[in-house]
Amino acid sequence: MKGIFIVFLVLCSTHSLWSQDSWKGKPVDFSHGLLRVSENKHFLQHVDGTPFFYLGDTAWELFHRLDREEATLFLKKRASQGFTVIQAVALAELEGVYDPNAYGFLPLTNLNPKIPAIKDGENNDYWDQVDFVVNKANELGMYIGFLPTWGRYWNDGEKPLFNEDNAEAYGEFVGKRYKNKELIWILGGDRPVDNEKKLAIMRAMAKGIRKSGAKQLITLHPSGGNGSAQWVNNEPWLDFNMRQNGHAVDFTGRYNQTYEDYQRIPVKPVIDGEPLYEDHPIAFDPDKFGHSTAADVRRPLYWDLFTGAFGHTYGHHSVWQMYDPQKKRIPINRPLISWQEAIDQLGAVQMMYGRKLMESRPFLSRIPDPSIIVDALYTSLMPGAGRVKFVATRDQDGTYAMVYAPVGRKFTVNMEVIKGSKVIAWWYNPRNGKSIKKGIYTNQGQQVFISPDPGEYLDWILVLDDASKKYPAPGGNLL
Repeated sequence: MKGIFIVFLVLCSTHSLWSQDSWKGKPVDFSHGLLRVSENKHFLQHVDGTPFFYLGDTAWELFHRLDREEATLFLKKRASQGFTVIQAVALAELEGVYDPNAYGFLPLTNLNPKIPAIKDGENNDYWDQVDFVVNKANELGMYIGFLPTWGRYWNDGEKPLFNEDNAEAYGEFVGKRYKNKELIWILGGDRPVDNEKKLAIMRAMAKGIRKSGAKQLITLHPSGGNGSAQWVNNEPWLDFNMRQNGHAVDFTGRYNQTYEDYQRIPVKPVIDGEPLYEDHPIAFDPDKFGHSTAADVRRPLYWDLFTGAFGHTYGHHSVWQMYDPQKKRIPINRPLISWQEAIDQLGAVQMMYGRKLMESRPFLSRIPDPSIIVDALYTSLMPGAGRVKFVATRDQDGTYAMVYAPVGRKFTVNMEVIKGSKVIAWWYNPRNGKSIKKGIYTNQGQQVFISPDPGEYLDWILVLDDASKKYPAPGGNLL
């Protein structure tokens, strides 16, 4: 009887993971077991079948720059905002092997990856601080997306710190230390794996991690505008692909590549591990393009999710570098505010509404489907281009469909993608996570829609449900 009840709970979880009144700050339930790739190879789930929504944050300098009190503040905030993964780097980008951490410790002895700087006792070395952060994140119901090193240390210069030999030893060290923690391994670190020597180093690090007995998932964070799939999609150690679609505002040339990776063979799940950050200089040129806003980071959230990503990663320009003007550190690329202020920025809060929406409908059966949107005479009008690209996703069984409308512009939907005779239409507001019931339609032919703010750069999501399924309001929160 107990086994039947557990199976029932798992089946229910694939339908809707959120109740109407429970969404804010819901932690990961690690009792569902290790993360694994789903049977259809497009999602992550726990070993018991429970779906997992990856909502990440790029806190690259978390281990290196924050003390315990600051790290606790940051992690508690992200947990309360519904994040499920915190991406952080052990050997951090900003002189992480040369400048000591908040307690004066360096991670390596004589810059040798084979000799981590470890002392007996608690709170005595760099790695004790890493332990604290990993444990605190797990305690709060979040995974650590653990980058063993930033790419500069195996890629840059004539003689980088890492080679094939010490990469395996270092991988085994971090693997042994964290094999029983709730984390996801992320190799790479913003660099291309564009020759055999670099690939050998990545293979060796992955080998070391596996040699340690660590069974957590492994991916690779690539350089800007690229994806891990173009270099290592066939590698047996790569469990899912990660993109860095990067710090641009337009769909074409960046975010369209998520769908391209979704279609690759062999099939592997894909996620954007570094899209445009909030308050970041757009295209690294603030004098020409200014800094991004919450709206600019919402668009990639839905562009990625609706074109095949199994989750999403948020980033803030002040948070990744843990910018704190009181500490007199050199700011990178004009951060606008301190990290303490940035953790409450609107875009961070609104990421949760994307998770909330996805988890309110069948999860593991969702597929991208551009054919939902009827092309206009000029496709630059619909499905659009640049910042006004419309994208669509649906349940493969035809029980629901969604269209992301980044601007208030008329569009036409092929209704036959929904199987039921009656279709309930909703408008979901990605700025506040609330839904408006539009009406019930007879399911035939094509139907024209326009979002509640015609002509404005205010994004909305059209949700179409098979009425017979009696799904709750999208996201579980009716206006």
